Amino acid sequence: MELRHLRYFREVAGTLNFTRAAERLHIAQPPLSRQIQQLEELLGVPLLERGRPLRLTDAGRYFHEQTGTLLAQLESICQSTRRIGLGERQWFGIGFAPSTLYDGLPELIRELRADAGLELGLQEMTTVQQVEALKSGRIDIGFGRIRIDDAAITQQVLREEPMVAVLPAGHRLLGAPLSLEQLAGEDFVLYPANPRPSYADHVLALFANHGLGIRVSQWTNELQTAIGLVAAGLGVALVPASVQQQHRADIGYVTLTDAEAVSPIILSQRRGDVSAPLQRCLQLIGAKPA
Repeated sequence: MELRHLRYFREVAGTLNFTRAAERLHIAQPPLSRQIQQLEELLGVPLLERGRPLRLTDAGRYFHEQTGTLLAQLESICQSTRRIGLGERQWFGIGFAPSTLYDGLPELIRELRADAGLELGLQEMTTVQQVEALKSGRIDIGFGRIRIDDAAITQQVLREEPMVAVLPAGHRLLGAPLSLEQLAGEDFVLYPANPRPSYADHVLALFANHGLGIRVSQWTNELQTAIGLVAAGLGVALVPASVQQQHRADIGYVTLTDAEAVSPIILSQRRGDVSAPLQRCLQLIGAKPA
């Protein structure tokens, strides 16, 4: 299947007339008919009821709606690519761990999106994935939770965020602040399971530094999934304090008494990158240039 199949079908579905569609595409009608037949053969289902008037089948209506969205996105990407290539706009990619969205990142994104000369790309990824994406040029800055030693990357801690325990509603430990030792006897839901090292290793190390081990009842890859599993009674979890902005009736948050129970918000960037969009981004968040 090729893009021309989708573009040709969009015109036929939009006009429901092969002659008008062919005129708009600046091709003869017979080749257009053959291309639509070929598309139907590739899909294995009819897209059109060839009567008078011409009608879309149910499959045709669905295909028209979905491919219309796809083509609009592709055309937008092509236009942005041209503007970037001509120097009319600059592309700036941000990678972020989901939990950083509860802190100051949304305000930064709003500020950058307001810049008409900037094409902003956002990608959800762990810190490990951010480092690889920075080195390959797929993103320009990353916001994560773990420290990674890589000669091509510089990192700086924006702030140390306190961690809190998430417990299911009605749990006996809800209420007063808790110590890591008190929590160590509980089953834990840890995230992310992959790739490693990750925030999960930070949690494990936190207990290990106190000579404590924990039982992991469930691994998951997503913060929201972990919270849902806590609500279902599979265990407890440790999350950054800003996650408390998510209010749910089936869980409760409890502060921790251990001063070292913190999770850093870490900015990662390519070593030596002095590009203007990056410098503006660093200025907006009050970070130090590398």
